[in-house]
Amino acid sequence: MIVTLPPDLIAKFEKALSRAGTREIGGVLVGEHVADEEFRVVDLSVQRSGGTESCFVRHPKKHRRFMRSFFRRTGADYARFNYLGEWHSHPLYLPVPSTTDLAQMQLIVEDGSDAPLFAVLLIIRLDGGERIELGATAFTPGSSPTRVEIRVQPRPADDPTLSGKPTLWSWQRSGWWRRQDINRRND
Repeated sequence: MIVTLPPDLIAKFEKALSRAGTREIGGVLVGEHVADEEFRVVDLSVQRSGGTESCFVRHPKKHRRFMRSFFRRTGADYARFNYLGEWHSHPLYLPVPSTTDLAQMQLIVEDGSDAPLFAVLLIIRLDGGERIELGATAFTPGSSPTRVEIRVQPRPADDPTLSGKPTLWSWQRSGWWRRQDINRRND
């Protein structure tokens, strides 16, 4: 799997991490399905509370408004734009998942009919020179976590997520639907 990040979101990470200091922070990643096994992060939420130097607990209620706004902005085109996963910082540790991170992400993808088919965990930190270090892992039900290749690329010139107008173009690609949606489509 390949996930691309635009430079403006790297800058958003840098600002949030700098403000948080040694406290872990995190949030939700939302993205666009651009090709088979390739996704583009188009936005992210930032939760500044709930973290200590060695732990971050995401509070779902704090991200619901962000998700509703994202879906309105993208015309509720769930096949193209959807939840991509989670992110949090490891300010004092390497950007690799802890055993707790691994268990929590596996629970997300195995949480019944509302569970996503996959989820990405992006762990990020500032190194001593204020440069971003990151690592990403993909989770799928019943499978071992796999490494995700991260690429930094500018947003496309026609990025519909920046216009503020809903996108009306819809397509269907495998790998994005919730299991519940797939079951409904096969009935």
